[in-house]
Amino acid sequence: MTALDLSSPVAVVGTGTMGQGIAQVALVAGHPVRLYDAAPGRADAAAEAIGARLDRLVEKDRLTSAERDAARTRLQSAGNLTDLADCVLVVEAVLEELDVKQRLFRDLEDIVEDDCLLATNTSSLSVTAIGGALRNPGRLVGLHFFNPAPLLPLVEVVSGFATDVTSATRAYETARAWGKTPVACADTPGFIVNRIARPFYAEAFAVYEAQAADPATIDAILRESGGFRMGAFELTDLIGQDVNESVTHSVWQSFFQDVRFTPSLAQRRLVESGRLGRKAGHGWYDYAADAERSEPHTAEKAQAPAYVVVEGDLGPASELLALIREAGIQVREDEEDHGTRLVLPSGGQLVLADGQTSVEFRDVVYFDLALDYRKATRIALSASQDTAPQTLSEAVGLFQALGKDVSVIGDVPGMVVARTVARIVDLAHDAVAKGVATEEDIDTAMRLGVNYPLGPFEWSRRLGRSWACSLLDDLHQRDPSGRYAPSLALYRHAYASEKREGTS
Repeated sequence: MTALDLSSPVAVVGTGTMGQGIAQVALVAGHPVRLYDAAPGRADAAAEAIGARLDRLVEKDRLTSAERDAARTRLQSAGNLTDLADCVLVVEAVLEELDVKQRLFRDLEDIVEDDCLLATNTSSLSVTAIGGALRNPGRLVGLHFFNPAPLLPLVEVVSGFATDVTSATRAYETARAWGKTPVACADTPGFIVNRIARPFYAEAFAVYEAQAADPATIDAILRESGGFRMGAFELTDLIGQDVNESVTHSVWQSFFQDVRFTPSLAQRRLVESGRLGRKAGHGWYDYAADAERSEPHTAEKAQAPAYVVVEGDLGPASELLALIREAGIQVREDEEDHGTRLVLPSGGQLVLADGQTSVEFRDVVYFDLALDYRKATRIALSASQDTAPQTLSEAVGLFQALGKDVSVIGDVPGMVVARTVARIVDLAHDAVAKGVATEEDIDTAMRLGVNYPLGPFEWSRRLGRSWACSLLDDLHQRDPSGRYAPSLALYRHAYASEKREGTS
């Protein structure tokens, strides 16, 4: 099954920001495009706005004048739905209400030809439910573009329960012909990105609600240690707190209030107060012109230890040993393997976040996971009230000697980056096991859709097959609500690996 012929007309119904973006993508790809909006005059205004954006593309040398002029001749506004009768594809980008979308597609069924592909750009509704109102639900498919559609490459091609394979394949190939990167997924709440991304926000909010760190510090840790482009608080301020919470609530409700997707009470209070983020001038952060910039907590300068004793190989943090040696700090190796940790001169221990808490041990400081310990510019540490001040000071001084800023947070299991990555990995394995998408498509979706530094399965391979399961199991023991219980898919993945390693 091939992509739609570029000479065939495509229609977009709904001419808001997303509708205009989708229309522009199809137009630049070479299709004749028709715009329809139920509100009088909006389709004409949208055509003018798209024309203005084409002008800017010419100014930026991304489009020639001839290509712009040709595109403008292919763009038309439609006064009635009946003007879309000969279109081979109709994409809707109307209000996110099920009855509105169902009514639109029922009307279209009486207008377009039987082989016309119908597509919904819904991000939160069930494609299956939308198609359930049609005589032929097999030709309805989800085409979920990300905003701004002309710039972001990802398109989730969603097959409802009744979607024909030929319809999904044609939609997939058409998206690819338009210069996009399509990923195929089943009709599940949140599809790929909005399902698997929930822990990125939820765990940051949970650490904040536990009063372990403030938003600026958590954001800095996610960026400077985890390698994420933005932290959860600044990103939700950009998205809009009401929008982000609405997606979280929709996924939670659609999964029958599964505890793994529980919304944040702190975010609810933010929305109730009208602090919706950048668009409101205040969210987690204050965006007033005279507002003082929120800075992350950074520890004061401390003396580096003269040496450390390494026990085990430090697992995902093994690269630290080379950095410590390069900093001129002696690394002594304990011939007896007591675990995976560094022992400081004070006798205290420095341990990679593992889902346990510092207060459970005599004198332990935990350090958080980093995407790349060499490139990371900040490292988070956590300690309890019982941790010896000298141990914490030596731990701070050690990482400062490696050129890192250090943030000391409260004694929360799994810290910030580690618990976030572990939960993302778990949801990704669970999604594959339930037929939502392939590993490759999930990695692609998370890198392109939300700019993650690695896809979940790339993280999993880097960290070790049992790492996420072990950390979540420890977290689950400390919070038995079910939020951190490893999925059966992740458990099977880790256990199979351990059996193979044990018999090799």
